[in-house]
Amino acid sequence: MQNMGRENGTSTVGFTLLGLFPGSRHVGFLICTILLVYVVAITGNTTLVLLISLDPCLHSPMYFLLSQLSLMDISLISTTVPKMLTNFFSGMSAISYIGCVTQVYLYSSLTGSECVLLTLMAYDRYVAICNPLRYVVIVNSETCLQMSIMSWLGGALNGFVQTLFTMHFPRCGSKEIRHFFCELEAVLKLSCEDSSTYWKVVFMSAVILILTPFSLILTSYIFIFLTVFRLNSTKARHKALATCSSHLLVVLFYFGPTMLICMTPRSLHTTEQEQGLSVFYTILTPMLNPLIYSLRNKEVREALRKVLRKV
Repeated sequence: MQNMGRENGTSTVGFTLLGLFPGSRHVGFLICTILLVYVVAITGNTTLVLLISLDPCLHSPMYFLLSQLSLMDISLISTTVPKMLTNFFSGMSAISYIGCVTQVYLYSSLTGSECVLLTLMAYDRYVAICNPLRYVVIVNSETCLQMSIMSWLGGALNGFVQTLFTMHFPRCGSKEIRHFFCELEAVLKLSCEDSSTYWKVVFMSAVILILTPFSLILTSYIFIFLTVFRLNSTKARHKALATCSSHLLVVLFYFGPTMLICMTPRSLHTTEQEQGLSVFYTILTPMLNPLIYSLRNKEVREALRKVLRKV
């Protein structure tokens, strides 16, 4: 009988998503706000991708990598928000087993891909500012393509490992996930087996995919700032800092909440804190990224003006 219970626990029965801040009196307002954020995020990132594709002035390694970031942001926010909105407006809360596995995989893959890509974008800025004469040789179109492939494949590998570990644990009793999507930790809480070994894997994965990239980005920016402050021209110094500030802001928005979730003890987490941080880096950050790059980047603003004039 025990084996049968465990077998049922690992079957393809679906789950129940309790949604965003269950019990809150303002869920309707939050959902409508998230719907607006989703529309802005999709519109902003799609516009950025199209501008970079169509404007020859934006056909450079930096903007190619930025277009990849926008594609990842579109995919990341679309992994969680449409299902959450569908469940809310239909009055349902169910998600199929396949749907849950898909969310776990895509969420893990895309967050991993963004970690790798943001690191490579920092390397691109490092070469452009610290080795400008060799930039065209080091960061060419072939290198950019390799960077893009490395980011997507690295994330896909991370997603495969995380999903395999998360979904193989038997689940007994409750099928209620206290989250608005199938988040790794929320799904693992349904396990009726000791998952301490898995949490060690999660921690090591966090070290590899969060701390290591963040350390490399930090190191790149230390060299960048040392180089910038040695420049004699105030205009050149201002241009270099303006180019880097957008990327650095996106890095802080992404890595800050991620490190709080993954690098702090689970005993200190509350459901509300986890959901709030998840909302920030899976919903708000994809909306903010294109706004940051478009508002703070002269070339992107000029490309947008050209399009608007034609329209």
